[in-house]
Amino acid sequence: MSGHSGSAETPIVKIRGLHFAHGSRVIFDGIDIDIPRGRVTAIMGPSGTGKTTLLKLIGGQLRPDAGSIEVDGIDVHRLSRRALFQLRMRMGMLFQSGALLTDIDVFENVAYPLREHTDLPESMIRVLVLMKLEAVGLRGAHDLMPAELSGGMARRVALARAIALDPMMVMYDEPFTGQDPISMGVLAKLIRRLNDAVQITSVLVSHDVEETSAIADLIYVISGGKVVEQGTPDQLSISTSDQVRQFMRGLPDGPMRFHYEAPPLVEELLGPGRKP
Repeated sequence: MSGHSGSAETPIVKIRGLHFAHGSRVIFDGIDIDIPRGRVTAIMGPSGTGKTTLLKLIGGQLRPDAGSIEVDGIDVHRLSRRALFQLRMRMGMLFQSGALLTDIDVFENVAYPLREHTDLPESMIRVLVLMKLEAVGLRGAHDLMPAELSGGMARRVALARAIALDPMMVMYDEPFTGQDPISMGVLAKLIRRLNDAVQITSVLVSHDVEETSAIADLIYVISGGKVVEQGTPDQLSISTSDQVRQFMRGLPDGPMRFHYEAPPLVEELLGPGRKP
């Protein structure tokens, strides 16, 4: 099954029994996730829970230790390099850094994937680039250099580039990190609007509860290698799970540890068995 051939009922991403570890550190311990078509699905959880790693597994940059990941009915990790490349062209990715090419202007940044992956004539590329920039409200900034953009504008240009090839799905890696509150709000509304206007699927990795809850249709909360809970923002806001409540309300105390695992501070400062 390829293209947009799947019915609205079949998930665009289907993850089953996913296990993945970095050395001895278990990141995912047998998780199942279904990402529905045409919706905004958020993957949330405290820092260090492997949310970005999950996007890399979906995109085929990393291989699972066990389990399967299907995208649009295709088993990602059984594809040849060429077939994986074809599939990736149908997945847009907005990186945390924005990662614009600094030595070319905004227009050329958005045109880059079109020049790289298509043989479209220059006139058509111009139309497509201006339409994508219009969609993110930055057509007037097409001749600016990345250094002339605010952080929020740079993130929106990166979004225009991510949708340049009309992907079936866009994956957002912590899109709100480092943004001022106004830029965060603009970006959140833009993600929602683009999702609905272009009928794409959005997968959002974030630990920003408020902005994400405002636009997500479905949220998966991941902690300790497991899916702790899933549901709509409204369902999670009344969750009885201590972990979910701690995360959704930003409480410092609860089942999710604030401190990364370490020996007692006194021991580390003074050496084992020594008293201050």
